[in-house]
Amino acid sequence: QLQLVESGGGSVQVGGSLRLSCPASGFNLDFYTIGWFRQAPGKEREGVSCSSSRGGYTNYAVSVKGRFTISRDNAKSAVYLLMNNLKPEDTAIYYCAALSGLQNWCTFHPDEYDSWGQGTQVTVSS
Repeated sequence: QLQLVESGGGSVQVGGSLRLSCPASGFNLDFYTIGWFRQAPGKEREGVSCSSSRGGYTNYAVSVKGRFTISRDNAKSAVYLLMNNLKPEDTAIYYCAALSGLQNWCTFHPDEYDSWGQGTQVTVSS
C-alpha cells in the first residue's frame, strides 16, 4: 500500500504562503490520482485540490481557486500543494490521499481514495 507523508505545514500570517509536499517513495505516481483534503476543527473533511493520474486533469475547490496550485513531480514520486494568499479560514489539518489506477478525472469524495497520509497542520493568523 502506498505510504504518504505530508510535510510543509506551519504557522503563517494572513497573505503568506506555504508549500505542502507529499512524497510517495518507491511508487510511480503516474498510476495514482492524488487529492489534497483538509479538516478544520468541528468540520467535515473537504476536498481542496486533486490531480488525475499523470496530471492531465486538475480541480480546485471554489474557496481556493486562484490561490492554490497542485503539482506533481512523478520522477520524484511527489505531489505538492502551493498555497498563496492564505486566509484564516484556510486553517486546518491538510491531508494528501491517493487513488490507485489510471484515471483522466479526479474526485473530492474521500471514500474513493485508498491511501492517506497522517496530515500536516496549517495555521493562518491575522
